[in-house]
Amino acid sequence: MIIYCVCYLTSFLLAQAGWDIPSGLMLIGAAMYVYWKDWRKTGNLIHLRGLFFLGFVGGQGISCFKLSRLQTEWSVRTWLCFLTAALAFYGAFSFTEGRSPGRWDAGGIARRMKKDPAGQTLRESGMNMRKKRVIADSGGLMAAILGITAVSAAAFILEAAVLGYVPLFVRGIPHAYSYFHISGVHYFTVSCVLVPPLTVLFYLGNPRASHMEKAGAAAAAAVSLAIPILCVSRFQLIFAVGLSVLSYISVKRRINLKVIFGLGLAMIPLYIILTIARSHDVAYLNGIFEMKNSATPIFITQPYMYIANNYDNFNRLVEDLPSYSMGLRMLFPVWALTGMKFFYPSLTAFPIYVTKEELTTVTLLYDAYYDFGIAGVVGFAALLGLICGYLVKKLKHMQNPAEYLLYAQIAMYMALSFFTTWFSNPATWFYLAVTGAVWVLCEAVHRG
Repeated sequence: MIIYCVCYLTSFLLAQAGWDIPSGLMLIGAAMYVYWKDWRKTGNLIHLRGLFFLGFVGGQGISCFKLSRLQTEWSVRTWLCFLTAALAFYGAFSFTEGRSPGRWDAGGIARRMKKDPAGQTLRESGMNMRKKRVIADSGGLMAAILGITAVSAAAFILEAAVLGYVPLFVRGIPHAYSYFHISGVHYFTVSCVLVPPLTVLFYLGNPRASHMEKAGAAAAAAVSLAIPILCVSRFQLIFAVGLSVLSYISVKRRINLKVIFGLGLAMIPLYIILTIARSHDVAYLNGIFEMKNSATPIFITQPYMYIANNYDNFNRLVEDLPSYSMGLRMLFPVWALTGMKFFYPSLTAFPIYVTKEELTTVTLLYDAYYDFGIAGVVGFAALLGLICGYLVKKLKHMQNPAEYLLYAQIAMYMALSFFTTWFSNPATWFYLAVTGAVWVLCEAVHRG
């Protein structure tokens, strides 16, 4: 952390002197160093501490470039929040991890059963046969895949029937998806994002599954990927694909770069098509982003602003917030999932402080500061560090497929920690609840 602190101080001083690009490069370098150090030490490509620094600190570095007129110089208090959050996360993670975490052994599903020339199964040396278990029990995992797909598809059809439209087929309305919600029902619709990663886990854990089972899982994944496309939700589509990749890596420990490149190429046309379907043309987006260089290509402008402006939204919160909400903001999932927000609107009646009305994405720390200021940021980051440290240690011994799915979700939240307040989002907790239900189902089938 000494290198990170030195880089952070240097970045702060450069920013105060108006050297924005060098300031950002210092933080990006620090983030990459922490990620590389954790990867080299453990062999874990998706080490949660490394991903947090890569996402949050790296995103902060990108924001330091100040390429948009919407961005301003941050207050010292904002810089202090970002620093203390990283230190608290790192310290709490290290406390949970212990001094000698060792190299990562994927364990569980990654311990593949091998065949000898005679066709007999052999287990890896040193494994206890009574403790060995192929985690992806075919019945439980297949039931989860088909069940979630059926519920999600039914919820989508219900929303389309009641609301009278499908966002993909609507033209001229930039925010058609934003209105495609029936309260309570939409959580079930978007649960489809969990099916592709579960399908990946099914294929990895059941190489001898029947052709019918494999076809059924593939069909469920296809339906589940079609729903975000019909909803014109670029985020849900990226989230589903990202979870699938992370689930694969959590089991196999590595992934072929050709696969990543191929997925990236496949996602580009889909992303462009969905952007067009949302009536977000280049002129519309450039008018919102207000780049200092109007000639900046949109394929650079859009991802840049979806990362950079979130930190300026946090700075706006720090500068303008009159009083703390004392926990009410981070309890929003409780008010939403229980329906209390409809009976007591004051529980959620808090203004959002952003640089522009259309740009409402914020960082992971936004609600923590909204509730308790710097103390909230430090406490929340430390708690997150403890949980992530525990999961990294647990990864060595995971067996139930739902545990790998949980790890993939947290890895996604850490990698995208620059994007939003994941743990104040009811959908996040709904996903976690569904993951818990999958865990129970797989355990019941395995023991039964």
